[in-house]
Amino acid sequence: MKSKAVEIENFTKKFGDFTAVDNLNLDIYENEVFGLLGPNGSGKTTTLLTIATVYKPTSGDIYVYGHSVTREDYVVRKLVGIAFQDPKAMWIDKPYELLTWHARIVGYSSSEAKKVVQDVMELLGLWEHRNKQFYQLSGGTRKKVELAKVLIQKPRVAILDEPTAQVDVLSKHALWDVIKKLRDEGTTVIIATNDMFEAEKVCERIAIIYKGKLRALGTISELKDSIPSGDLVEVQFEGGGIPEGLLRALRDIGRVEARSSVLKVYVEKGEEKVIDIIELFRRYNVKILRIMVKEPTLDDVFTYITGAKLREES
Repeated sequence: MKSKAVEIENFTKKFGDFTAVDNLNLDIYENEVFGLLGPNGSGKTTTLLTIATVYKPTSGDIYVYGHSVTREDYVVRKLVGIAFQDPKAMWIDKPYELLTWHARIVGYSSSEAKKVVQDVMELLGLWEHRNKQFYQLSGGTRKKVELAKVLIQKPRVAILDEPTAQVDVLSKHALWDVIKKLRDEGTTVIIATNDMFEAEKVCERIAIIYKGKLRALGTISELKDSIPSGDLVEVQFEGGGIPEGLLRALRDIGRVEARSSVLKVYVEKGEEKVIDIIELFRRYNVKILRIMVKEPTLDDVFTYITGAKLREES
């Protein structure tokens, strides 16, 4: 059993009459990449900022390696590093100077700071931008500077709020590898995102949050399997018709849609049912030209659970 890095217990955060997070309960385990998935305004950032002690809970509490963010915030701040959704810097700051200052703040000596800053900037492709002023950087480059702070600090818990927003596709894949490497080196990583592909690519477990409430929690496969008959097996077969007996047999497996020489069967755990479907086609002497299994996406999961579209909400 993995030990718990973060325990969120009955956490509620209000701003005046508005409830941003409503009675949230979940555990995040040591050395996992954990995702908070939901649209903007769902409570993800509020939760992350409270873990990082920027906010205090209205009620309930959050524990980081057993330390309360309410009563031991000074201890928690030594354990947590955060890359904010909106990069924090003055317009005239230069990345190298900013990161060197940050390295000194988190405990590096002057010579150590120079080395670790150069190593991290080269890793993220920032070295060529080191002496530019912050206003001269693209949005994606600013995000990389923000992420660099966490990589320099190497905290026990790294909080990344929309870490690849405004970042180009090639850089996204490189940053996802960096995030996994951070986990492999012993850091627990918490990511807030509304990008379902990013969540699926890097997160081991995901909490779906909508309108301040936890709606679902589990691994990618557990969440996808929560949709009844969510998998699609699509079969293209030879000829224009299909025997009635085969159709009846397929309907015992799942919901069937047939159109000319293409047949769709909606099932649970399609990777298992596809074997039965192939056997039925063989039994009725209908030749399969092509067959594929499609899983539901996290967008499908979000829609099933909340009744809303993640992309539209975002």
